[in-house]
Amino acid sequence: MRKEWFFDRFCGAQIAVYAEDGKIVEAAFEEQGAHDLTGNIYKGRVCNVVPGMQAAFISCGLERNCYLPLAEGASRFSTYDGEGNAAEAISLKEGDEILVQIVKPPRGSKGAKVTCDLSFVGKNLIYLPQTDFLGISRKIVAEDARAALLKEAEKLRGGGDGFIIRTAAEGAGKRHLKIESEYLKRVWRSVQAAAASAAVGDVVYRECDLPFKVMRDSLGGGVTRIYVNDRALYEKVLSLARLRSDLGERKVELYEGKADMFRAFSLSEQLRTLLSRTVPLENGGYLVIDKAEAMTVIDVNTGKFVGGNDLESTVLEANLVAAREIARQVRLRNVGGIVAVDFIDMTDEAHRLAVNEALAEALSSDRAKCRVLPMGDVCVTLFTRKRTGAETTEFFFKPCPHCTRQGYVLSDMYMALRLRGDISALFADGYHAAIVDCARDLVKSILSARMFSEELSSVWKGKRVYLVPHADWNEEKYAVRGDNAPVLTLPDDAQILY
Repeated sequence: MRKEWFFDRFCGAQIAVYAEDGKIVEAAFEEQGAHDLTGNIYKGRVCNVVPGMQAAFISCGLERNCYLPLAEGASRFSTYDGEGNAAEAISLKEGDEILVQIVKPPRGSKGAKVTCDLSFVGKNLIYLPQTDFLGISRKIVAEDARAALLKEAEKLRGGGDGFIIRTAAEGAGKRHLKIESEYLKRVWRSVQAAAASAAVGDVVYRECDLPFKVMRDSLGGGVTRIYVNDRALYEKVLSLARLRSDLGERKVELYEGKADMFRAFSLSEQLRTLLSRTVPLENGGYLVIDKAEAMTVIDVNTGKFVGGNDLESTVLEANLVAAREIARQVRLRNVGGIVAVDFIDMTDEAHRLAVNEALAEALSSDRAKCRVLPMGDVCVTLFTRKRTGAETTEFFFKPCPHCTRQGYVLSDMYMALRLRGDISALFADGYHAAIVDCARDLVKSILSARMFSEELSSVWKGKRVYLVPHADWNEEKYAVRGDNAPVLTLPDDAQILY
């Protein structure tokens, strides 16, 4: 099986896509200056303590105050096997200044959830400078390996701190664990030093950017190739790959083709399917995925699939195919929280159990923790998936300005991604000028954010891009054409890029 990662950078955004045999399994996006807040540490001030909720609300300089549970303690690490001293409720009063770390970013009208039990994540270890807890990943099952790793981690502890041994640590040498633990402790000391002079609302520690997190957490497991479409990003990924004994720089390749990388590897259309609430299945059936405030709802439909002569067997086959695709879609879209799946009705209890087991098995390969509940008589299954940052589709959409922001339209960043692919295709076909007709507001966004400035100074050097604004076009309408005429006839309001 080909296991390939694709990294790209454009218009201030970074993209990482993982594909198996050419089929996208994971996709992550990050805009410059808009990194996921999860993991960031802030110096905050207690605004309000609510004894009845055993919680406090902390001002951290964000749009809304953060929520801090006061008695959570080491229970936050209950997904790992381990032990530590039971934490007592934190004693706080209004006006206290404390360090807090974001564990869940703000969503909708809710502020971020924070903790005082700070953690610093490495490839093999998670360091807990203020939490007396020693834990290990449940995915490490060999008893001798677990015992050896826990013994080594115990040696690395100081007084009152702790470590969690991550799955990647299985097979790691003592020297690597020691070097990593010392590095994480240095990071903690630097945070303490920064906090001493920081003002309330200052970020004293910022979680790593997208390429670092992918290289730290996701790569490995037989990755065959890593393609990078940007020279500066290539150098960064290359330097990170050199730190991985299971990877190395030989697998990292700078993509230098004339066509857009995602189009060259047939990934663009797959990314575009993330925009649709309807997902076709390989057997002719389809899924309908809808996002609600409290959960994601997925409906399974037979569509064009007619199966054989036996209705119950036909329904079972359709549901089994759907279960596998559902696991792929929630991973691809990075869906978090509660997911409700309305499978096609089955009367046979054994068939309902088989579909539930197929869903659980398909979700088992997901890096995010998932828990599947038993299927009910009405063939609805609930499962939970741990939130790991923003959902992928948040990159593609923005609130619609025409319906009091209740609906969504394609984001300027995603429109720029599509435009870049179309313009690159024109230049690859031999055109020297590209004329883009699009909505007036999109033209303003492209010019104000200086989108495509890096492309024009590198891969598009010597080419010309003209923007023609249209006041009566909606945000998602555009047209791109090439021209090699020595003199172009364009409207008076057309603008050349930079």
